Amino acid sequence: MARFRYVRPVDPRDAAGRVAGVYRQIAADFGMARMPVFMTLSPDEDVLVAAWAAVRESLLAGPVPRAGREIVALGVSLANRCPFCVDAHTTLLHATGDHRSAETIAAGGTPEDPGQAALLAWARSTRAARAAAPPFEPGTAAEHIGTALAFHFINRMASALLTDNLLPGNLQRSRLVRAAGGRALAGAVRRRLPAGESLPLLDGPPAAPAPDWAGGAPAGRAHAALRAVAAAGGDLLGPPARRAVERAVAGWDGQHPPPGAGWPAEALPGLSTADRPGARLALLAAVAPYRITDAEVAAWRGPGRTDAELVRLVAFGAGIAVGRAEAAILAGARDPSAARAGQGG
Repeated sequence: MARFRYVRPVDPRDAAGRVAGVYRQIAADFGMARMPVFMTLSPDEDVLVAAWAAVRESLLAGPVPRAGREIVALGVSLANRCPFCVDAHTTLLHATGDHRSAETIAAGGTPEDPGQAALLAWARSTRAARAAAPPFEPGTAAEHIGTALAFHFINRMASALLTDNLLPGNLQRSRLVRAAGGRALAGAVRRRLPAGESLPLLDGPPAAPAPDWAGGAPAGRAHAALRAVAAAGGDLLGPPARRAVERAVAGWDGQHPPPGAGWPAEALPGLSTADRPGARLALLAAVAPYRITDAEVAAWRGPGRTDAELVRLVAFGAGIAVGRAEAAILAGARDPSAARAGQGG
């Protein structure tokens, strides 16, 4: 089954160095020897390591209940229209033992538990210009905000570089298959993992200060590394193209763009013919990665671009969107009276 679009991932049997280290941790911590969403990042080991660290230290590690964090991952994935991630995290929510909430959310409903309902609404609102007020204690922000931001990144990478087929014939859409998958993963998902074990895989000292919301937790260093790695992908664009993409995302309202030929060209006026393909790819990755086409990739890639460069360029667009989501979350936390849950989906 062809799950991968545009890149040839490093097979776990051939992995070495930091890529092999990430694959070993994924197998131990997720309970899966192969995870396509991370394998598709493997042509660029810096992107792979930073993305894995952000996910591990936010979603998997520490004492905060995993079910709530899976609901945050699901809410963000629903807002970003990433079917691959929605299916994967519905199964992982089953693995926590919360079968009712998993199937309720999969059917488009709201969990009966008020706390879970608030987490889902908050997560979905983080795509909007201003997120809802955080429904969790400040001491758990590293896990909850970290998970939301990690999946704003992962959703975009998955939508751009993977097909929607988590299983052959989309069997993951079957309730019975989701429940069975959850039972198979339950042992790994219900273990409490120590925080910080992914950090030695990061390359060198922190490239940027950890965000204040992380409160000194390992998730903060992981997210700082991801921010720096994603920003470096912008070096693949000329300065005018990079500035144009950054302006377009800064002015974006969080809504999904309507279909039609006008967008994204209308959001990138005045660029040269040489600058336009890369800027289009980066902007699509930020706003609507599910609209990246073979033609868009071919127009930028030509005969000389590598898989690693494609991963880095998509990561640049995804990283700008993560920065925008972080600003929306912090705005909602500062002024909860102005935030409304459920926006941006």
